[in-house]
Amino acid sequence: MPRKPEAATIARLKELVGPKGWRDAPDELESYLVDCRQLYRGATPLLLLPASTAEVAAILTLCHREGLAIVPQGGNTGYCGGATPDDSGSELLLSLRRMNRVRAVDPANDSMIVEAGLTLAAVQAAARDVNRLFPLSLGSEGSAQIGGNLGTNAGGTAVLRYGMMRDLVLGLEVVLPDGRVLSALKGLRKDNTGYDLKSLFIGAEGTLGVITAVCLKLFPLPTDVATALVALPSPPSALDLLARLRAGVGEKLSTFELMPARAVALTVHHIEGVANPLGTPPAPWYALVELSSANPSQELTSLLTEQLAAAAGDGVIEDALIAASSTQAQAMWKLRESIPEAQRRHGASLKHDVSVPISAIPALLERGTALAERLVPDGEVVAYGHVGDGNLHFNLSQRSGASAARFLAGKDDLEEAMFDLVEELGGSFSAEHGIGRLRAAQFRERADPVEYAVMQALKHALDPQGIMNPGKVLL
Repeated sequence: MPRKPEAATIARLKELVGPKGWRDAPDELESYLVDCRQLYRGATPLLLLPASTAEVAAILTLCHREGLAIVPQGGNTGYCGGATPDDSGSELLLSLRRMNRVRAVDPANDSMIVEAGLTLAAVQAAARDVNRLFPLSLGSEGSAQIGGNLGTNAGGTAVLRYGMMRDLVLGLEVVLPDGRVLSALKGLRKDNTGYDLKSLFIGAEGTLGVITAVCLKLFPLPTDVATALVALPSPPSALDLLARLRAGVGEKLSTFELMPARAVALTVHHIEGVANPLGTPPAPWYALVELSSANPSQELTSLLTEQLAAAAGDGVIEDALIAASSTQAQAMWKLRESIPEAQRRHGASLKHDVSVPISAIPALLERGTALAERLVPDGEVVAYGHVGDGNLHFNLSQRSGASAARFLAGKDDLEEAMFDLVEELGGSFSAEHGIGRLRAAQFRERADPVEYAVMQALKHALDPQGIMNPGKVLL
């Protein structure tokens, strides 16, 4: 088991990274010790800020030899407490924010090698500089780091077309728990030489090693984009529209996000500058739809207009507005991306990041809402998200005037009931936010025993002392 570092070891760690590579003053550590949802608060004797893979390797070599626990942290934007140390004061924090270089860009190969501390927004910008697209997109992309995106296998709004983070990776550089460096940054799409080791570390949340660099897939930069906000009568009608668009526009469909009227109302009320462009009366449901293509001759606005007109003629949709400018499109995106912040401002909330087969979305919404109304009567369902890939954020918000304590008292019962429902529907209780500390006990309880045992065996093989991010993912 990891132990508390001695003063001499702390001094040696400081020497390894130099005067710019560590912090230990309480005021400088504060923002690193609380997760973004303020669910967990930890303590650490030292924050390490290495500037190179060699320094990360030296740190882990020493920690391995001394049996010291280390917690990797990216932009600290995760929702499950996976990057927060415990409160023992024995776990060291490791931030790669100084490792933020673009090492190489190969436009002809549609690939780019970047270090793990680079923010997602900076990765996107580096791709645009060579007329390419890196398609991962998140509300926190300005502060989320690519290493954290890798550690949690981030999803976002373009999974429908491009896949999750794991699908966007060609190679990794990883420092193993004993300090050895696994260097596999080849920009190859075909490489059948043994096990696909990189997949072990993507989604492992820093429990198997520290990702220091990645070779990413790039794509042609879209030159034609069409965005629309669509009013819908029901979730089944949303799936009908999704199927029509997939058949009618194929891979040009890059986004299909579903929002209930309540989510739209909360966002308009709490977020300055946000409006519902479809006006009143509100529709029961809304979809944010986007088509994109690298071919400027696709006339996507006309294509989307035709598809939506046909859907309206068949009674599938109630209304739609296609953005006439990039400014209008950005306003539609702000309406969708501001839902979490609107919920936060409105009051207490209960969050469930779940996925089911796309065909089961209506059942999840209908049966999940019934559970919520029975178990948490002081809450109102705000279920929204990436319906194009089967991922819903099935959240509840505290009703206006209701007791926060009474509302939150139903949390555990609702979680268990919701996760039972998701399992019954063939889904997952963690779609894109990961396990971290928040879901570790539930993961142990609900995982297939053989699957869990294999994961434990991999963890023990790579990290026999259990020094990498202890207490997260596997218990």
